[in-house]
Order: sequence, then C-alpha cells, then structure tokens
Amino acid sequence: MADREALPEFHGVCRAPFGWIAVAVKDEAVREIRILEQAPERTGNPEPLAETVCRALQDWFDGGDWPQKIPVKPAGTAYQKKVWQALLQIPPGETLTYGELARQLDTAPRAIGGACRRNPVPLLIPCHRVVAANGDGGFAGHTAGHWMDIKRWLLSHE
Repeated sequence: MADREALPEFHGVCRAPFGWIAVAVKDEAVREIRILEQAPERTGNPEPLAETVCRALQDWFDGGDWPQKIPVKPAGTAYQKKVWQALLQIPPGETLTYGELARQLDTAPRAIGGACRRNPVPLLIPCHRVVAANGDGGFAGHTAGHWMDIKRWLLSHE
C-alpha cells in the first residue's frame, strides 16, 4: 500500500478510477499491489503476469467480471495468510463484518482488522469486503479520507 516503503520493482502499472495501481510479481505470483495517487514509474522489467493483472483489473473497472484465478503469494504470518484466504471466499458484491469473519475463524475482530490492514495484495485479496458492524470500517489502515473513498467506490462498483 502507499504507506509502506518503496517497492524494489514494479512490473506493471495501470490506471484505476481512484488513482494508479503498481503490481509486483515474483515466481509467477502477485506479491504486492500498491494503490497510489500519482502515476509511478515502472522500475522493473515488464512481466506477463503483471500485464495480465492490469488488463484484468481494467476490464473489471470497465464493468467486466471480477479478476479470478490470478495467482497471489503475499508475504505474511501464518495467521495473516489464514485471514487472507478467508477474504478470497467472500464473493464480489457481498460483505462480512469484522465480527462475522472473526467468528468464522475463531479469533477477534481487531485481529481481523490488523490482518486486513497488512494485506499486501488489495483488490485481488478483497479486504474491502470486510466492514464494521456499524459502518464501513477501515481500508489500508485508514478510517477517513481518500482511502475510505476508494473502499466505498470498490463496494459500490461491485
């Protein structure tokens, strides 16, 4: 996400309705997606998978189907990966509250929020589909401003 240190390499860059998306791949899987407000420069060699991700996201932004079957392999703890795997099971257009997902995984809502905040592959691992019991919750560690506008756009688009 935009608040983390710079990616060593962006292998694909594409425009989104809410900014720009930079894609990093390694070993035939997406490792990280950054949502940025300004156009970044591609810093790595173009990779076919990154280009596929950009085309799939552009198609989805234009009203096509949700991108599926794109291999993702984010770095994280075993717990984070368990939560991220559960996020992949939430269908487009549906949401779960932090509490509902916590009950499914026998954990705490705050821990779910922490794993969502650390999701290095937003959009493809749809953390935006997790909401608070009484509102939108957060997105990328933010509860107001541009990031929440992005979350609301994503939920509305689905």
